Amino acid sequence: MRTQDSHLDELYGLPAFTFPLPGEGTGLPEPDVVAWRIGHERWKSEDLWVEAFDCFCAEVDITRVRALIVGCWEDPEDTDPSEVIGALLAVRDRMPALRSVFLGDITDQECHISRISQTDVTPLLTGFPALEEFGVRAGEGSSLGRTLRLEFPALRHDALRRLTVESSGLPVNVVRGVGASDLPALEHLELWLGGSDFGADCEAVDLEPILTGARLPRLRHLALRNSEIQDEVAAAVASAPVVARLEVLDLSMGTLTDDGAAALLHGQPLTHLTKLDLHHNYLSEPIRQRIRGTLEPAGVAVDLDQEDAELRTICVGPLSY
Repeated sequence: MRTQDSHLDELYGLPAFTFPLPGEGTGLPEPDVVAWRIGHERWKSEDLWVEAFDCFCAEVDITRVRALIVGCWEDPEDTDPSEVIGALLAVRDRMPALRSVFLGDITDQECHISRISQTDVTPLLTGFPALEEFGVRAGEGSSLGRTLRLEFPALRHDALRRLTVESSGLPVNVVRGVGASDLPALEHLELWLGGSDFGADCEAVDLEPILTGARLPRLRHLALRNSEIQDEVAAAVASAPVVARLEVLDLSMGTLTDDGAAALLHGQPLTHLTKLDLHHNYLSEPIRQRIRGTLEPAGVAVDLDQEDAELRTICVGPLSY
């Protein structure tokens, strides 16, 4: 499992490879066999991200690139990735094979997740209509008195199969934007809702458009993670229409207690799932036994790992940012 101190090691099923700094290394892999990471550890390079990307475009046949990981840009606490998005859109006609993008693969050492500046990321989706996977890590930065937060206005995208939004405090407008989007191919949706101390302001009712599944006909994996209102989320999920067609339900990394778990057990049957992920929780042993006794005999893989406290570094229970 990735933590805040590690970069992605793969994307789109391809191993991650960081495009080297000038003078570092001599051989480059074939363009379509790796997920290319552009961006280096903060303070390691004086090059701007856009300059590094220009070098990448000059040295690699980007017509064959399938996956791209955007690492640390200049100062993610004070600068949003608008220039990064602009640079990608400027070469979209030269990247017909691009199918996966992760924006903001930034470790805690480089910038705490709660302080990563973001912007409206939907131009990447509209600009790359063949994109199948999109992920973003987001917090809240500021510059000259302006708040730099993630935005995700509603859109339609016919090819997107996987959407991941990692945050320590997800704005309600992002949750509503995702819920109002038409994503007919989406199979995997992962939202880290976060905590109110870091800007999270959604309530369980704001998840209703997602939980009906009306705009997500192919959804099979739903993750509503890292939330300080996990009990309320679990109660809403317990009667959600979308659950009947899920294979994986993930309510991990949050403040789930016996109340939320009991709501799940008293709601619709979950025995059709292949996996229920509740790792990092605050459940008592009796309720843990009830969950296992109800689901495991039906073949459901149940993750109830409570983890060591020192590993709970991204989670809202307790958040460390």
